[in-house]
Amino acid sequence: MARPFKSQIRQNIIEILNYLGSSYGYAIYKIYKAVYPKATLRVIYYHLKRGTDIGEFKLDKIEKTKGDFSWGGEGEKRIYALGPKAKPKGDERVKEHLARKN
Repeated sequence: MARPFKSQIRQNIIEILNYLGSSYGYAIYKIYKAVYPKATLRVIYYHLKRGTDIGEFKLDKIEKTKGDFSWGGEGEKRIYALGPKAKPKGDERVKEHLARKN
């Protein structure tokens, strides 16, 4: 049996990106963790990739960052935005959370 095409986690990420416009995985994860039930960072990245593959998200840009990281001297942030197949519903919980943060 295959995994279901629809995912509540991906829908929640769509709601977050609906208010942010675009963002990278870890920032999305921090908001997700504050607003929705527990999910791991790994599952957020999985759904960002899966959502990109099916058109719910699009890779907006990749930002290269120089620094002294444990894996080397350069890192990258993949910036995601809503894709053509995303259907945001306008979750007020995300809006309220972002209003409190600012």
